[in-house]
Amino acid sequence: MEIEPLHTKVDKSIQTTVGEIVLENPSGFPRGESNLYCIVPYTGKIVWQAEKPDPFTLYSRVRLNEDGATLSAYTIGGHACDLDPKTGKLISHTVIK
Repeated sequence: MEIEPLHTKVDKSIQTTVGEIVLENPSGFPRGESNLYCIVPYTGKIVWQAEKPDPFTLYSRVRLNEDGATLSAYTIGGHACDLDPKTGKLISHTVIK
């Protein structure tokens, strides 16, 4: 299925039981929104938009961890984050330098 991006282009997508997790390219994406979100395949309905550790940062990388229980993501602001793949809520985050 071709994913229709909200604002830029799809950098990565990960299929899960909840839906398709989408990471859009942060370049040109509105800072007030989250460029990491989950959609229902074929309908395009957004299930969740990922919570961000800083309201003006965007995600640059994401992966589903081997346990399937967490997503690891990094932001352009230097945050390393763990997120719940079912809800998009932050589990933990730290600033990396």
